[in-house]
Amino acid sequence: MAQQRNIQEPRPSQPIAVFDSGFGGISVLKELARLMPGENYLYYGDCKNAPYGTKSTAEVRDLTVWNIGRLIENGAKAVVIACNTATSAAAETLREKYPDIPIIGMEPALKPAALSMDHAQVLVMATALTLREDKFHQLLQTFENTADIYLLPAPGIVEFVEQGVTESPGLSAYLSELLAPYRRQRVDCIVLGCTHFPFVRESIRRALGYPVRFFEGGRGAARETRRRLQAQCLCNPQAKPGTLNFETSCGASEKKRLCQKLFGLYQPM
Repeated sequence: MAQQRNIQEPRPSQPIAVFDSGFGGISVLKELARLMPGENYLYYGDCKNAPYGTKSTAEVRDLTVWNIGRLIENGAKAVVIACNTATSAAAETLREKYPDIPIIGMEPALKPAALSMDHAQVLVMATALTLREDKFHQLLQTFENTADIYLLPAPGIVEFVEQGVTESPGLSAYLSELLAPYRRQRVDCIVLGCTHFPFVRESIRRALGYPVRFFEGGRGAARETRRRLQAQCLCNPQAKPGTLNFETSCGASEKKRLCQKLFGLYQPM
């Protein structure tokens, strides 16, 4: 990994960088842009190394630290790690390395789901790596007596979204098989613990075949980003809409077009 260069003090006019292993973090970007339309944004998807959810923690940490380090060196005033897997693996390392830069991570929205009703039946869908990380298990232990919580790795969703597929017969078949046990044993809430998953929210609803409440982390991450910027006087004061730029490690123009397509497709709850 490259040595850390001198990092300049962040300024309000600089962009907020939004990082993900691929394109799922665009759901978080959309929430950020809705909440803070005057900010400038740079989205970076490491699609060359996606998916992160099947890699080791060490691999994910190294990739995340390297990519985010480059974004900070290139002028990001804050970074949103729009990936639950990368957050679990690298957020603390990055906060120690860049103490003056607001670094906001993702966390599965288990708390609001568990507290949404008396002893809720909660299904947490995420990548296998997120579900086995210590950080998630600490969260799980906090609410295991408050709700019945079921864990469901769903790596196939990432592959569909990375291809720009949010509805298709193949996706429907995958979700129907994956969710079959929960058509018999009903749940009240589903926590979408990967930023790719909100893109297929309606397909999940159809596969279940009954009403269910969804909980996602993107809106909470956007609110926390605003709070951190306000605390450090880093909010962009401009009244006009900010800029929105997409970059990927693949570098191909069709990948940037896919980013723009998904940004348009994502519908906040």
